Amino acid sequence: MNRPKIVLVNRVYPPVRGATGRLLRDLALNLKREGWHVTVVTTGDEASDQRELGVQVIRVKGAAKPRSLIAYLWIWLKLLFVLLKLKRRDVVVSMSDPPLMIYAGYFVAKLKGSAHVNWCHDIYPELLPALEIHYPEIIVKIFRALRRRAMKRSDHVVVCGACMADYLVQDGVDAKQISVVQNWPEYALIDSKASEKTDSKDTPDMMRSYKDQMKGTQCFRVLYSGNIGLAHPVSVILDAAERLQNQERDIEFVFVGDGPRFDYIAQERSERGLDNIRLLPYQPETQLRDVLESGDMHLISMRGEASGLLVPSKLYAAFAVGRPCIFIGPEQSEAAQTIRHFKAGVVVPQGDVEHLMASIILYRKNGDAWYEAYKGALAARDAYMPDRLISSFVSKLRALAQNVEPN
Repeated sequence: MNRPKIVLVNRVYPPVRGATGRLLRDLALNLKREGWHVTVVTTGDEASDQRELGVQVIRVKGAAKPRSLIAYLWIWLKLLFVLLKLKRRDVVVSMSDPPLMIYAGYFVAKLKGSAHVNWCHDIYPELLPALEIHYPEIIVKIFRALRRRAMKRSDHVVVCGACMADYLVQDGVDAKQISVVQNWPEYALIDSKASEKTDSKDTPDMMRSYKDQMKGTQCFRVLYSGNIGLAHPVSVILDAAERLQNQERDIEFVFVGDGPRFDYIAQERSERGLDNIRLLPYQPETQLRDVLESGDMHLISMRGEASGLLVPSKLYAAFAVGRPCIFIGPEQSEAAQTIRHFKAGVVVPQGDVEHLMASIILYRKNGDAWYEAYKGALAARDAYMPDRLISSFVSKLRALAQNVEPN
């Protein structure tokens, strides 16, 4: 067949931060290496159309962190307008940010005779309550009906967890339409050459060695790294830190990243006098391995209402550096099932401070327990290597492109 052409659309794409943008870049670059003509439609500080590492990246001007439904809607419309202007591609891949991007992708693909793939990371509007976002019921019903229609009529749906696939099947999507491709860890955690890349937007303070920032600490470190969003509650972690401060002086909680909960943690640390909590800003990619390897245990938190609607990518980053995890959240979720399957840590029910404290103390004092969980994390790392997962994704896209009628 002729060189296949694909367009992928998502609100975030590097250097704009966001796990979905990083995954999209990895897929786009791999498609380019496989001989595809690749276009990414996304946002940026300014509108632009340029080639980045051989990929055509078209950016519309949009805020890195939209603050309202109107702001998201405006970005959605601008992204749709760019898709409509483009020449026909064999495959259109829509992601989940902004919400209802699936409908734009479905509409454009149907109009131009392309195959449509929805790469689903978050299921809206069902996820909104877990993000403490509430809209009138009529808007939610319309939103859900549009999402359902577009998803059922997509040529394929790729989800990042079996729990998400189960939810969609129960919601009426044909199981034959769905493939599970788990989120893979960053190449910087796997490939030593990738970890040497620098980001021109990094400031001198950000580029200062993470190891330098952590000097003087020889504690057992419980690490939370990445976005601290509204779907990731932290109260139980703060309660455990408060109680452990006097009981176990050599246990330290480190939060590295940003997000809506970051300021809340800082406020609680100050008000409660929690000297065993350390807060550090987002670290550049060059420091990523140092950051993740510095944690003896990794913490991951998720609201129960979010089960089946999202999968925290922090899990796979922790596995990539061989670190056991404590997951605070629903037992039926993808994260919980994965940790249990590989015996790579422990699952703690949301709000169970006693269980969380006991788990941390166990891994702090029982070297054999920690080592068994460490071996489980390494086994999980081998199962979720980026090249294997991306190759699986590319194969699905190639099969769809081959079945599309030529223009």
